Amino acid sequence: MAKLGDIRNIVLLGHGGAGKTSLAEAILHKTGAINRLGVVEDKSTVGDYDDEEKSRGYSIHSALMHTTCQGKLINIIDTPGYPDFIGAALEPIAAVEAAVVVISAASGIEINTRKLFAAATNAGKARIIVINKMDADNVQFDELLKSIQETFGSQCRCANLPSADKGSVIDCIANDQGDSPVMDVAEAHTELIESIIEVDDELMESYLGGEEISADKAAEVFVKALIEGTIVPIIFTDSRREVGVEELLDMVVKCVPSPDQVAAAVVTDGETETEIKADADGPLAGVVFRVGFDPRSNMKYSSIRLFSGKLTSGTHLMINDAKKPIRPGHPLKLQGADTSDMEEATAGDIINMDKAEEDNQVANIYEFNVSGKFTLLAVPKPMYSLALEPASRSDESRLSGALDKLCEEDSCFKLDLDTQTKELVISGLGDLHLRVMLATMEHRYKVSVTTKQPKIPYRETITGKADGHYRHKKQSGGAGQFGEVYLRVEPAERDSDPSLEYSWDIFGGSIPGQFEPAVLKGVKDIMAKGAVAGFPMQDVKVSVYDGKHHAVDSKEVAFRAAGKGAFLDALMKAKPALLEPIVNIEITVPADHMGDITGDMASRRGRVSGQDMLAGNMVVVKAQVPLSEVAQYNSQLKSVTGGQGSYSMELSHYEPVPPNVQQQVIAQYAKKKEGE
Repeated sequence: MAKLGDIRNIVLLGHGGAGKTSLAEAILHKTGAINRLGVVEDKSTVGDYDDEEKSRGYSIHSALMHTTCQGKLINIIDTPGYPDFIGAALEPIAAVEAAVVVISAASGIEINTRKLFAAATNAGKARIIVINKMDADNVQFDELLKSIQETFGSQCRCANLPSADKGSVIDCIANDQGDSPVMDVAEAHTELIESIIEVDDELMESYLGGEEISADKAAEVFVKALIEGTIVPIIFTDSRREVGVEELLDMVVKCVPSPDQVAAAVVTDGETETEIKADADGPLAGVVFRVGFDPRSNMKYSSIRLFSGKLTSGTHLMINDAKKPIRPGHPLKLQGADTSDMEEATAGDIINMDKAEEDNQVANIYEFNVSGKFTLLAVPKPMYSLALEPASRSDESRLSGALDKLCEEDSCFKLDLDTQTKELVISGLGDLHLRVMLATMEHRYKVSVTTKQPKIPYRETITGKADGHYRHKKQSGGAGQFGEVYLRVEPAERDSDPSLEYSWDIFGGSIPGQFEPAVLKGVKDIMAKGAVAGFPMQDVKVSVYDGKHHAVDSKEVAFRAAGKGAFLDALMKAKPALLEPIVNIEITVPADHMGDITGDMASRRGRVSGQDMLAGNMVVVKAQVPLSEVAQYNSQLKSVTGGQGSYSMELSHYEPVPPNVQQQVIAQYAKKKEGE
């Protein structure tokens, strides 16, 4: 069991292909945790253990590993790099003290690099930049360094530099001379020392007074500088040849803060915030930041960051708002897919257990004397959707269970039964995301599906006022049915809540009050299924003002039918219209593509509302556009920007569709009705 001060927790972040998994492998090999250096292409790495990851050659889920170095326990979380799997990269950030942002020397700063660096910064984490693959040919190191400082800030300083032959690295704290293709070592040494000592007034005063700051004195304040962000050290590595890996490990051991050196974690209970200090003798409190399934046994397990207390197999553990405690069994330590039992887990550590049978991906664990919830980083809302149908009857019976497990494993993968379109719809962050999830379902759970584009959730409304009348009369021997209703409709305010404004304006008892619920049911029947195209209605005012009844034959069923008929009669006279969902969309692209994007939005009936410039020659284009025009925007944006663009969107409001679109949708509905 490691002591608080001897724990180092890091997460590897960066764009796909930067070499995060290879770097994790090199760290494990260099420290003796594994005896053979695995290679992604050989499907032999510790981190990419899932069959889908092996077949595709890139990470899909985050992977937990650990090692020891210089007497310190280092917990490592390797994360996916492609934008479609960013949720699995964002959630572990809350579980660590430092983010190691990996950049490929050959590819430079890519779209996910920016997003993940910003997420780690906003979460208040110490950051280290690793420039991996430093042996790549034709790398313009000076341009890359300039780009990093322009994008992430001037506090990004080289802590080491590649040697002239790129076969080793030069420590810029200990050395003020040497030959490097990146920059002058003396200049790098000066810049690094100046950034480090900004956090120490006494050292800064001595330096300004002409005193030489020794490497030892600089090292003493490095942790504080890293926590406060006055320094973001840049480390050069070549993970395949294990060059610079030892120097990175030295940085992690000596400079990454331990759990007891950073601000206390906070739990929120309503408006009350409580600090949970890192204390092995304190009350047990932690957060589940990841749910996974063992690729061999298919057993579910939960990855947990313990902020306080100790956890053993005998601990009485509460999960979220559960009423009864559980016993977790032995806490586990993961090394990729392999597990080992622990007798006791303590504050600051990252562990796993297989008894957290919670439906939520994010759960809070605690003992009886702790209440509140930890907050993880928000993940993007899934907006790319596909409608599913089981490929066979046998698949149908197993489909729901398989999809539920995938949803547990990935918080950016959602399942919804659309009550409006009657379709089973899955949503994710892009086409690649959904294709991978469906492939996983087929290979892991042996369930196959066919997919199609989901129907656009149009709505119906009216644009004019009208009166409607219907008499329901049925006589078939014995007691009959009779009900007659007069009502008036008019448009309500757009996107009004509730969607139906209903009033009962009967005077003189022409319809007894006991039949009002039946009339309202008839109206709601039509509101649910629409009048012209089979879509739910909204923004309608209805006033029932007259009618007739029969002392014997009037029944609830008769007035329900009369209400339905009168409402339909009025709607068809009130100029019915189709509404389409309008989304707010924010598109992040290189500034060179801004004109292409604004022109493309205009061609999709979109309205551009503004642009914001970002660091690194990036721009955010904000617009409102019909959902039908961007339902498959992911692949189209990649095509326009060469894979450098990303976007997010959320529902804004509904607007009338153009007449030609309305005619097409109504014609399709009519054809479908004829077929039925």
